[in-house]
Amino acid sequence: MNVSERMATNLVTLEEEDIPGLITLSAAVEWDYDKYEIQTVISSGRVYGHKNKEGEIVSSAAIIPYGQSLASIGMVIVHPEYRGKGLGRKVTQKCIDSVSADNAIMLIATDEGKLMYKRMGFYPIDYVHKYLCNNYLSIKPNNQLDIEINSMRKVDLPQVVRLDKDAFGEERKTFLIHRIKQAKDSIVVKDSDGTIIGFGLSILGPINLILGPIIAPNHHIASLLIDKLANNHQGKLRIDIPSGNETFMSHLEKCGFVKVSQPPIMIKNAKELPSPNKTLFGIAAQIFG
Repeated sequence: MNVSERMATNLVTLEEEDIPGLITLSAAVEWDYDKYEIQTVISSGRVYGHKNKEGEIVSSAAIIPYGQSLASIGMVIVHPEYRGKGLGRKVTQKCIDSVSADNAIMLIATDEGKLMYKRMGFYPIDYVHKYLCNNYLSIKPNNQLDIEINSMRKVDLPQVVRLDKDAFGEERKTFLIHRIKQAKDSIVVKDSDGTIIGFGLSILGPINLILGPIIAPNHHIASLLIDKLANNHQGKLRIDIPSGNETFMSHLEKCGFVKVSQPPIMIKNAKELPSPNKTLFGIAAQIFG
């Protein structure tokens, strides 16, 4: 078998039985996807990838549709031994082709992927701010508000879905159901009338406790949600924060968070994302937006 035959690949849809192979591919580029994260991705959207002659997964990309007008692309990975062959472009195009041409498609780009995405018609419209924390310092903001923070219950889901839609700009019910099931903690904030006005999730990954989505009417309540989710956690924390939340970011820096990168949000098939209402303080994860 010559080199070209040995390196031949086939583009396929990936299913739950492919999770171990996707974890291996993720590790090859020093990413930290685990089976629980990939299960949520597969349950919420579609995953494509190239397999080689031995059946090993050597590329991947996932697309998560939201409502009728938006989808998010992520988990775009090409094994180092298979780079330079156009696999990343092909698997990303497969994701694009799987949804309507009328759908706005968003992604949060890595430095390595930005040029490819530009060539595929994506352009940057904003940034997210990636923060990590090794040792969380609890600094509770002054809370003179008549609110309470409780564990999320099944009956809370309709209000949570509505808050998320208003904050994100499109409905994500299917994703939220799977994400809440995956979460280490899921909490809601209620006002004095018992109405849910915000919520937060934490996801325990192999390296970090991921905080998000964090949705709240203001940065004070967002900070209370963070404190509830992060306090007493022995380990590293991560949150990805949309632009426009400078006061919230300043508070987190006092709690021990450090900004490590500012990856761009890129979009295709639209000039802008659906208009959110400025209540999104932490995204779910870069793959989900």
